[in-house]
Amino acid sequence: MVRSYLVAMTVAGLFQGTAASAEPFYDAALCKPPYTMDSATTLYEAVEKIAKPDKSLLTAEVYKLPDEIGQDGFSSREVVFAGTAIGVLVQGLQADALAKRYHLEPERSSLLGTSSKGYARALPAAEQPSPDAGIVSIVARESPSLPGKTLLACELVMKEDQAALDSYEKAKDQ
Repeated sequence: MVRSYLVAMTVAGLFQGTAASAEPFYDAALCKPPYTMDSATTLYEAVEKIAKPDKSLLTAEVYKLPDEIGQDGFSSREVVFAGTAIGVLVQGLQADALAKRYHLEPERSSLLGTSSKGYARALPAAEQPSPDAGIVSIVARESPSLPGKTLLACELVMKEDQAALDSYEKAKDQ
């Protein structure tokens, strides 16, 4: 509840017209705060008030922001909601640079071929909002379906989904 309140207070800046008005979206991509349904819903409702979604990426909604946002030398104008992930589309093929900056490790899987390059880092155990449900991680991924852009996102991978992916990878390697 406190996290949702803090996210709501931060998002309130979206409607103040400040230069840093969209920072909550970039922070959310970096799991600040860690992904929860409440924080994602708060951000989703906020972005719905300032942009309309592009739903051409079958499993995601992409919102073009009126102003550029960024941090640490990376920039974006697009916020992404996909399943249990919230992120930004960083300009350029930046997966390697994002991995270096945010201490991400190469992913074991290409997510059934959907990413051509991917990195991830699970949040420390103390920052996991619902460890019994799944693991929250920061990810950076390049994909042919996102030409010239890199997804930087905070995502929750449910335990059942991770088990299924692990089984697939094991079977593929045999």
